[in-house]
Amino acid sequence: MRIRHQSDNVESLVATVVEAMDSIKGKEIVTLDLRETGTSVTDYFVICHANSKTQVDAIADKVIDLVWEKEHVKPYHVEGRDNTEWILIDFVDVVVHVFLQSARSFYQLEELWADAERIVNGEE
Repeated sequence: MRIRHQSDNVESLVATVVEAMDSIKGKEIVTLDLRETGTSVTDYFVICHANSKTQVDAIADKVIDLVWEKEHVKPYHVEGRDNTEWILIDFVDVVVHVFLQSARSFYQLEELWADAERIVNGEE
């Protein structure tokens, strides 16, 4: 059984993540609602990509900063800062994936979770 994070409003947390990604021009922002998939990994994935490693890093920083500012939630864990091709930010109920465009194309994370409800956010 997964322990819930301190966020009481997961939808607000998702909206804040999307806002942060959009403000730094994250590309193809997609939210996957995993609650009905029978998995206990998390409730939501929020995914985007960027065209450079610098932008991947900037998006990840903005997500962490804005979520703290608006939701008062810190990440449980962050991975991928070393190579900056795929940064994962784990807020427990929401897991954020910020990819370099080539890494997103290679891993095709949305296809692995094709049975999840897909919500397209921001500008395409």
